[in-house]
Amino acid sequence: MANLKKFLPHLLVLVGFVIVSLFYFSPVLEGKKIFQSDIVQYIGMAKEQNDFRDQTGEEPYWTDAAFGGMPTFQLGAYYPHNYVKKLDNVLRFLPRPADYLFLYFLGFYILLLCLKLDFRLALLGALAFGFSTYLIIILGVGHNAKAHAIAYMPMVLGGIILTFRQKYLWGFLLLSLAMALQVGANHFQMTYYLLLLVIVLGIAYLIDAYQKNILPKFFKALGVMVVAVILAIGANATNLLATQEYTAYSTRGDTGLTISPDGSDKPAAGLSFNYITEYSYGIMESLNLFSPRFMGGSNAEDIGKDTEIYDALLKLGASPVQAGDFAENAPTYWGDQPYVGAPAYIGATVLFLFIFALYLVKGRLKWWIVGGSVLALVLSWGKNFRFFTEFFIDYVPLYNKFRAVSSIQVIIELCVPILAVYGLYKLFDPKLQKEAKVHALKWSGIIVGGVGLALLLFRSVLFDFSGAGDSTLIQQLGADFVRALKEDRKAIYTEDLIRSLIFSALTAAVIWLYIEKKITQNWLVPALGLLILIDLIPVDKRYVNKDDFVNASRMDRPFQPNEADQQILQDEGHYRVFDVSGSPFNTGRTSYFHNAIGGYHAAKPGRIQDLYDFYISKNNMAVLNMLNAKYFIVPSESGQPQAQQNPNAFGNAWFVNNIKWVESANEEILSLKEVDLQKTAIINSKFKEEVSKNFKAAEKAEIELTSYQPNELVYKTNTSEAQFAVFSEMYYQPGWQAYLDGEEVEHVRVNYVLRAMNIPAGEHTLTFRFEPEVVNTGSSIALASSILLVLIILVGLYWHRQRL
Repeated sequence: MANLKKFLPHLLVLVGFVIVSLFYFSPVLEGKKIFQSDIVQYIGMAKEQNDFRDQTGEEPYWTDAAFGGMPTFQLGAYYPHNYVKKLDNVLRFLPRPADYLFLYFLGFYILLLCLKLDFRLALLGALAFGFSTYLIIILGVGHNAKAHAIAYMPMVLGGIILTFRQKYLWGFLLLSLAMALQVGANHFQMTYYLLLLVIVLGIAYLIDAYQKNILPKFFKALGVMVVAVILAIGANATNLLATQEYTAYSTRGDTGLTISPDGSDKPAAGLSFNYITEYSYGIMESLNLFSPRFMGGSNAEDIGKDTEIYDALLKLGASPVQAGDFAENAPTYWGDQPYVGAPAYIGATVLFLFIFALYLVKGRLKWWIVGGSVLALVLSWGKNFRFFTEFFIDYVPLYNKFRAVSSIQVIIELCVPILAVYGLYKLFDPKLQKEAKVHALKWSGIIVGGVGLALLLFRSVLFDFSGAGDSTLIQQLGADFVRALKEDRKAIYTEDLIRSLIFSALTAAVIWLYIEKKITQNWLVPALGLLILIDLIPVDKRYVNKDDFVNASRMDRPFQPNEADQQILQDEGHYRVFDVSGSPFNTGRTSYFHNAIGGYHAAKPGRIQDLYDFYISKNNMAVLNMLNAKYFIVPSESGQPQAQQNPNAFGNAWFVNNIKWVESANEEILSLKEVDLQKTAIINSKFKEEVSKNFKAAEKAEIELTSYQPNELVYKTNTSEAQFAVFSEMYYQPGWQAYLDGEEVEHVRVNYVLRAMNIPAGEHTLTFRFEPEVVNTGSSIALASSILLVLIILVGLYWHRQRL
């Protein structure tokens, strides 16, 4: 009975999390789904894979619907023995995106309990973390994998902290499961950022252990954590190994190309500095952690009709409806980034509590949180703090594999609420002198109030509120419009800054009332919780609200076939489609209906991206012909998409008469414009041993694709002489195997991206089958790791019970 009474508050908190999650995303109760732009693109990309799975019950692991063909390892592939996914599905029982909000709350609540905080403070911290604006807006645009990975970060930290507290069994249990879930969320950039934070945490604990002369306990805890993490990684082995394999062939890997289309040097591996730092936070822009629209909020801010730009548009001749529509999506953002959907607002209340805690909290907790926050903040500046970013790109392993450095601010959004709530725990400590509490409150008020008032009073001196796109707006709408826009930017800057100062003052006031014993802890915690919710939720609702929800059918079937699609779909053959009516390498729409040359993915196949940069983007017909681009979707005179058939497409396979041998990737790609690709194959000399030279023109030479599935293609050949065949399929050596009359044979890469092989004379059946060995290897490791993990946990629980 005592255990039930002890557990009851936590149960009530969990029920509360469910209610709050459903209440915030209440349209899900009506069966609606949130419209997430990135998920719409994913649905397009994964359509062929999902249809094949539904029809056959098998997993293809390859799709021909995007980029001419690519593995589905990063498109939601299902793997055998993925028990981590089953556990995750149990935890994500709410409709999306309420499930992710619930996970935010749950993970942070567990972390604060591991820090030995009262359930009320843990509840307060969970709400502060879960409603942090960035964590909400990524759900709005469909960065589900990122949200998923972030949600499990606090649990991982909780497991580490429990282990360092010498709670080895419970620490191992929590860390192994949380780490397995975090890695299983499949957003390795977030996992990488978590690793950076854990390293900072580990350094803080190591220094503390050295100072306290308890290094043996530190290394014992470290050993327990290493075992937990290894098993967690092992349980995700298939996805990790498959991702590692594909990464080498993606834009994150090295294609061997060292030149760019303009002849300049290209990095041999990893992403370029400009690509990595394209989304870099401005140094001053980081103040939107305190004041949401410090730099205008977003590129499409709803500022209403009572604004300068609304009046300016009316003067320019716009109708009230047109002016109102523009004001609902005003380009008020004036920072350095190319596009911002919403600011990463932590909350003035939470940030004030964080600064307050800096004065009260001592020791390792404070320093790993501060260290992690500062590291994340500086790295988020990217090109605006160039030497530090270049150091990480050049010398820190794997850092150059990830772009959008601004997203590392998730570490700040994780760390700040931890210290903020822990500061309240210290505030409630009766051993802490009143003078120390008053000192902390005084200086917190001076810092926040002083900086805030300075930014408010000297705003016109410090900033001119000019944005990077203002010159374009001047050309389109005139200088008077841009002057009006700057006034609106200044107005919302002022409005939100005053708002944040008010919340800071209210936070300081209720803390002062507690210190002066005007109110008790039982009143202070709810008061702060109310302030946090009133502070954060209205800002969240500016960017993600009920208007973002649509009928489920619109998300389940986000694309409808147009006249061009319907015309092309009448052709039941195997071919590719190139859609030039939009951004072909930045859309999943074409992949939803056709086998597309383009697609939408953060890690595109590296060689097709090279081909796009050199030739496809310039509509090079020879290259498009060899990719079997039988149809083009182009805009008509009225702007509507229309289909055009390409009679010169080479088809699924063809025989060549000649081979041009080259020595490098540079020569491979440059030679594509120098030869007749229907008669000559360009091959890197490293494949010389696999290519027979004994082929020649024949009176009878036929090759035909007779069966197509994403993971298997069957050809019939009939030739009077040995031939060399080129196939309009992407070369991907780790998984595709070729079988001639049932016997495995070699095939090689030609024309930079395609497959080719020798075909002997006579009638033969040639089968290409995608059989990724990495899936079999990873699944075996995942099964063994999962079994071992369960056994260790069961033995540990039995041992723990025997000791009671």
